[in-house]
Amino acid sequence: MQPLPGDDDVAAAIATEAGERLLAVRASGLVGADLKDAGDAASHDLIMAALAARRPGDAVLSEEGADDQTRLGRPRVWIVDPLDGTREFSEPGREDWAVHVALAFDGAVTVGAVALPARGLTLHTGGALPAPAEHAGGPRVLVSRTRPTEHALAIAEALGGELIPMGSAGAKAMAVVLGEAEIYAHSGGQYEWDSAAPVAVAAAAGLHVSRLDGSPLVYNRPDPWLPDLLVCRPEYAEAVIEICRATVTP
Repeated sequence: MQPLPGDDDVAAAIATEAGERLLAVRASGLVGADLKDAGDAASHDLIMAALAARRPGDAVLSEEGADDQTRLGRPRVWIVDPLDGTREFSEPGREDWAVHVALAFDGAVTVGAVALPARGLTLHTGGALPAPAEHAGGPRVLVSRTRPTEHALAIAEALGGELIPMGSAGAKAMAVVLGEAEIYAHSGGQYEWDSAAPVAVAAAAGLHVSRLDGSPLVYNRPDPWLPDLLVCRPEYAEAVIEICRATVTP
């Protein structure tokens, strides 16, 4: 099964529309848990309605929806995160949150869009993606705002890199696409909706994407949990994978 004409545009349009809805929710005056809940619900509802209207025969796996396992027998499955980085979304002024819309075929994602609404950007597989300039010095390694993983610490130490804290997975992966960092290596576990769209966009931009051991990422599985993720500039891939294989998390 191959993508249909316009799938890339559908992903980009829906991610952008959901991002605009989220900006409106963010400006509504809600705060804290109320803002987080309203954002999750508003974006999920918009995405589900848009996919039902534009691609009515497709299955959907969404972070905010019930997992209908009939998706496992469907050739086309949209994997979406209506609001990646809910915490950052709820903090005034933060830009490191995203909307993810991806389409999986036979376990692979080649169609996807990541909206960064607070930055006014949507990066997607059907559009022109930037060619990042070379970075002088050691690589910038993206990590969680709360606790860098053992793998990220090992990578930065071995390669003389700098740790850059950032919020959502989508924001981190797009920072590599945009040339704002060189390596995003995550070993704390994620779900498919956290990485599907970022992986599709990063791969389309010519970046390396895989598990930390170099094995391929597989989507639309019965259990949507993914233990780890690597998105990096190709020239770092071999070294990062070797470092990760040698790093044992306590």
